[in-house]
Amino acid sequence: MKGKCLIFSAPSGSGKSTIVNRLLEHPELRMVFSISATSRAPRGLEQNGVEYFFLSADEFRRRIAAGEFLEYEEVYPDCFYGTLKEQVEKNLDEGMNVVFDVDVKGGCNIKEYFGERALSIFIQPPSIAELERRLVKRGTDAPEMISKRVAKASYELTFAPFFDTVIINDELETAVEETLTRVKEFLNV
Repeated sequence: MKGKCLIFSAPSGSGKSTIVNRLLEHPELRMVFSISATSRAPRGLEQNGVEYFFLSADEFRRRIAAGEFLEYEEVYPDCFYGTLKEQVEKNLDEGMNVVFDVDVKGGCNIKEYFGERALSIFIQPPSIAELERRLVKRGTDAPEMISKRVAKASYELTFAPFFDTVIINDELETAVEETLTRVKEFLNV
């Protein structure tokens, strides 16, 4: 039996990655994480096919022209990120449920492509003020970057109605349980 797709999108600082990682701890869900492609160089100990598929900008453009991506975005000039169809279809054919951690536009594009075979989940912070507080608490970004992330989050929140499910992450354990329940319903587990 073919697998299904689980699409997660959220503004930075909403807790999406934490929730996704908690779901991946459930072997009965038969979930595999979708590895994105990028044209940027590997950082630190990143390996091709593990963290990302590393492609040159020219190779990325060639594959875009050939229609090989479910979704992609040129984040900066010659710096692309995207999801290769071939990798996803291979996992789905093997009966695995593929998890996507993507931006809101990518999430909408993947949902449109897979339709009823995909569940799109938007993880929402309880408020913009709380989101900003979380980003400051992280201590990983300079104040000007936090301001940019908060501004982008306001825009990204306008996409929530286009997702199948919106989970408000006010309290992490509750959000994890709500997400797990919704995913199990969708996968009939």
